[in-house]
Formats: sequence, C-alpha cells, structure tokens
Amino acid sequence: MPVRVHTLEGAGGVSLRVYDAGDVYGPPLFFVHGFSQCHLAWRRQFQSALGLGFRLVAMDLRGHGLSDKPRGAYGDGRVWARDIQAVISALELERPLMVGWSYGGMVVADYLRHFGQEHVAGVHFVSAMVKSGSEEAFGLLSPELLSLIPGLFTEESGQSRTTLETFVSLLHHQPVSQETRKRVLAYTEMVPAYVREALGSRAEDHDDVLHRLTVPVLVTHGMEDRMVLPASSRHILSLVPGAQLSLYPGVGHSPFWEDARRFNRELAAFAARCW
Repeated sequence: MPVRVHTLEGAGGVSLRVYDAGDVYGPPLFFVHGFSQCHLAWRRQFQSALGLGFRLVAMDLRGHGLSDKPRGAYGDGRVWARDIQAVISALELERPLMVGWSYGGMVVADYLRHFGQEHVAGVHFVSAMVKSGSEEAFGLLSPELLSLIPGLFTEESGQSRTTLETFVSLLHHQPVSQETRKRVLAYTEMVPAYVREALGSRAEDHDDVLHRLTVPVLVTHGMEDRMVLPASSRHILSLVPGAQLSLYPGVGHSPFWEDARRFNRELAAFAARCW
C-alpha cells in the first residue's frame, strides 16, 4: 500500500515527519507510538486491509525517528498536544480515532487535556501509560523495565547499546525474526539519550482527563507484557465509564504486532462504533 510522507511544523517550529496511507477520504485512524520507537511500529497496520476502509496516519514523535530532536520541550504536555493538533490540522483529519501505544497513551491524553475530546471519534489505549513520575506510576511498570533506566539515560555508548538490546527484547513476548529485531533496535537507537531521559523524568497524571471521557474507549493489553503491566489498563478501565477491555493471552507489550490479525479486526470493529 503506497505511503504518503509529510514534513510538518509542530510546536515551536519543530519539524515532524508524518506518514499516511489507505483511503484518503476514509475515517482517520491516528496511531501514536511509544517511548523510543517510531511510526514503523505500525507496519502491520499500514500493510493490512485496514487501509481499504480507513485513512491510516502515523507520526514520528518529536525526538524520535526522522522528526526533529531538540534538547528541550519534552516535559510540557501542551507541547505534545500542539504537535498532535498540528498533524490533525495540516492533514485535515476530521474526528480521528486516536490509537496510543505505551507512552503514546500519555501523548494522546495530553491532547485530550489541552484540546478536549470534541474533535476525536474515540480513543484506543494499547498497553498504555496515562501517568508518569510518581510512585503510583512506577508501580504500573515492570521491574525489568525499571532496572533499565540508568542505561536508557546514559550517554556511554557501550552501556546504552546493551541496555537498548534488552529493551527491544522486552517489546515482544511472541518470537520475532532477527530482521525485525534489528530493525526495531535501529530505530530505537535513533532516539538520543537526552530525549529518553526527558521522557523518563516527566511527572504527569491524566486520571482526571480519563474520568471525563465520554467518547468510546477501547483498552487493549497483552497479558505477558514485561514493560507496562496489565494493571495499567485495568486502571484506565476503572476511570472511564463504559470502556471496553481486550486482553491478549500469550502476548507481550506489542499486541498490534504479535497478534496483528486480531488487533486489526478489533480495531476495525471498534472504529465502526465511533462514527
């Protein structure tokens, strides 16, 4: 499926790389990746039949992929929200369904806090975080991930490489090919240590935002997640009246990759409820 590539201006003039595919006139699905990842995380969605009925949009968040990587501006939720709004405005997306994976859940919640839910059709939280920087937030992350923090933030190349290899190994519970592992490691390494440290040092809590949501919400989590614990999704579920929970046995942090067929089917069915 052909992919259209855009370079847009985000908050503060930061250059953002954005990709879209599928039916340009279809309802938009806006995918937001997680910590130290990029738009390529969503390859199994962009290469699927989803594009026959939907417009598929993904971006490289600031500090990631081929987007600009400034030294600052990672701790302010208004900046993340304005980046998302810049994409929605430039691509003229009408009421997109937001899909936030892992740290992408934080970014989607940033958008909801500062721009409201009136302009989205629904929200799909995938293995998502919605709070950070507190004892409660750290309790929703796995001990394995927390043990990697010093290596994720270091500028020392040897320690960083070893840590990132372990980090990538935690992304999936199901086996992945060596080619996939190398690709994921390559774009994980594109994120500077100062960006990872800024994300990891951020303190934010979006419980109040979620409690006010009235748009449809789907919450998806792999039962074998070794990064963000399933308790995080149960926490989201407890905050959002009417939210739907979908748990994936035998799947880790990346349900959209490890069981793409089920994920795409459930996403399409959820989208049908949103418009």
